[in-house]
Amino acid sequence: MQFLLIIFMALVLSLTGCQSLGEKNYQDNVIHLSLWQGVNPPANRDVLQKLVDKFNQTHPDIQVESLYVGQPDQQLPKILAAVVGNASPDLLWYNPGITGQLVELNALVSLDEMWANSPVKDEIDPTLLASMTYQGHLWSVPFGTNNIGIFYRPSLFKAAGITQLPRTWEELRRVAAQLTIDKNGDRHIDQYGMVLPLGKGEFTVFSWLPFMWGGGGEFGKGGDVESADAVDLKDNQGAIAALQLWQNLVNDGSAILSAPERGYETDNFIAGKVAMQITGPWTLAYLAQDIPDGDLGVFPIPARERSATCIGGENLFLFKTTPERQKAAFKFAEYVLSQEFQTAWALGTGYLPVNLKSRQSQDYQEFLQQQPTVKVFLTQAEYGRVRPIFPGYNRVSDSLGRAIEGVLLGKSSPQKALQASQQRLDLIFK
Repeated sequence: MQFLLIIFMALVLSLTGCQSLGEKNYQDNVIHLSLWQGVNPPANRDVLQKLVDKFNQTHPDIQVESLYVGQPDQQLPKILAAVVGNASPDLLWYNPGITGQLVELNALVSLDEMWANSPVKDEIDPTLLASMTYQGHLWSVPFGTNNIGIFYRPSLFKAAGITQLPRTWEELRRVAAQLTIDKNGDRHIDQYGMVLPLGKGEFTVFSWLPFMWGGGGEFGKGGDVESADAVDLKDNQGAIAALQLWQNLVNDGSAILSAPERGYETDNFIAGKVAMQITGPWTLAYLAQDIPDGDLGVFPIPARERSATCIGGENLFLFKTTPERQKAAFKFAEYVLSQEFQTAWALGTGYLPVNLKSRQSQDYQEFLQQQPTVKVFLTQAEYGRVRPIFPGYNRVSDSLGRAIEGVLLGKSSPQKALQASQQRLDLIFK
């Protein structure tokens, strides 16, 4: 315990030291802001750095330093240590799921007044408001958005005699079976219908939630819930059906599982060893580099009761500092929301613009002509759902991840896996 305390305090002191270095720059009448981010892949970080540099060039009185601080699981301990040690960054790029936790810690600036007076607010996709709002107040702004679809290889569909893309769960299961092939007759599968993400992490849950919602499921019996103790998974028929679908795909032999916690990797899809993969537009740039022209497509998540997808992307949070720094930080946030930034970010990374003017701009429309697959994600965004942002969602996600993993590995039935998940949550929250 003493060792862990020493490590924790060392981290806090190092972060505090970093902050004090930034504060002493007030002497030159320039406000220096720190932005913590976990942008990946590295090529996307390069895009961000160029945009930050452009802001710094056009705002000589505000200078933003963009710092890569690791992937979300690596970031969270650093963020919490910084808050406890009074060494928070000015700006944070992170999944909106952290909102409730940071609000409870009294770490964030409420953006209600600044947002109400901002001319850019009317340009932002209104479906993203749910990711910004907690307990009736605004705590973040969207940085970039995306959602989940299913990428596929048209050449493999054509070779299997498939002429129509699946729109229902039954069609998805049938098509996956048609695409599962032993090409050389050695009784070993050379090509699987699809790959499913294995693991307890958030990417697995993020990929599975559209199926729960599409199956008629919700986090609670009354629909969306506002606290972790209101989550009810035990008798969730939509969740049971979604787990059963994934289990059926595995039992049919039509789906191969990813390496643990690596469901985002696309190597087998690129190599043609799987014909379909659940992922989003952020993968488009490097998929297009390695897959022949014309052999990459995408279709919406097939539905059981209703169309659904999970809205992803990250938001920008402003931490409590001083009024002057907070005002400067919001000016950078407005730059991030602008048509200029959002168009460049979308063209460079594959993210969908959060700014509606950016989506309608000539540059982005020309991009859509070159990359028609992106249109599917833009259409899906209309019925996208946001993951909960209340404190404790990470525990809910972990319990769901355990259920998904157990079912895919054949260790549990969907009903028993969800019952075990609910028991864990009841012990934690009730």
